Amino acid sequence: MDVTDLKRRLDVVEATLAEAGQAALIRFRARDYEVNAKGRQDLVSDVDRETETALREALARAFPDTGFYGEESGGAVGDLTWVVDPIDGTSNFVRGVPHWCLSVGLLHRGRPVLGVIRDPNMNETFTGIAGAGARLNGQPIRVSAGRPLSEATLGLGFNLQSDRVRHAALIGRLLARDCLYRFMGSGALGLAWAAAGRTDGFWEERIMPWDVAAGLAIAEAAGACVSDYWSPECWAVGNSVLVASSGLAPAFAELACSS
Repeated sequence: MDVTDLKRRLDVVEATLAEAGQAALIRFRARDYEVNAKGRQDLVSDVDRETETALREALARAFPDTGFYGEESGGAVGDLTWVVDPIDGTSNFVRGVPHWCLSVGLLHRGRPVLGVIRDPNMNETFTGIAGAGARLNGQPIRVSAGRPLSEATLGLGFNLQSDRVRHAALIGRLLARDCLYRFMGSGALGLAWAAAGRTDGFWEERIMPWDVAAGLAIAEAAGACVSDYWSPECWAVGNSVLVASSGLAPAFAELACSS
C-alpha cells in the first residue's frame, strides 16, 4: 500500500476514534455501564460492545473494501483488515481507573501497516504508518535512546493464560539488574508508551492480535525493534510480543526468554 492511501485512512480513523472515545469517556465518568465476565479476570462491558459496533459501522461506510476483526464480535482476516480493540484495559475501565484506550490497526497481507491508539483520558492519539513515522497528537515520536539495563524501565503485561512462575521470575531478573518495570493493565498503551519513549520497551508473554495490531505498527514506525508476532496460531491463542530500542532489545529478549 502507498503512503498516500494510508494517510487518507489515518485521517478517517483518527476522527472516528475521537468521536467514539468521547462517547466512551462520558460513560466511564458517569460509571454508566454493565459488566460481565468472559473468564477469570477477563471482563467485558456493554461499552466495549457498543463501541466496537460503532467502529465497525463507521469503518465499513468509509472503507467498504476492507475487512474487520474485533475483539468482541470477531470477523474474518483477509488481505486488508481492520483489527480493533474497542476498549483495551477494560479491567481499568470498569474500576474507574483512567488508563484505557481504543485501538485500531490495519493489516495488509497479515502485517500491520497503520495504527491508531486513542487515550480519551489524556486526550492523546498515537499514530503510526509504515514508512512514514509515528506521532503523538501530530508531533513525531521515537523510541528511547539506548541506555544500560540498570537505567531502563520495561513495560509489562500479564494475564492468566501466561505462565505465572515465568512472569514472576522475569520480574526478579529485571530487579536483579536494577531495571524497573511498569504494569499498567493496557497492552495497547504499553506498546504506545514504548513507541513514545515513556518506557524503554514492552513485553507480554501471551497477548491477542487485537491488543497489538495498532501498537506494533506505531512502535515499528517509531524505530523500535519488534518481535515476530504474527504466527498462524496467534488468532486463536495469542503470542508473545516484545518491542524495544535496538540497544536494549537483545538484553530484554534474553531476560524474557530465559527459562
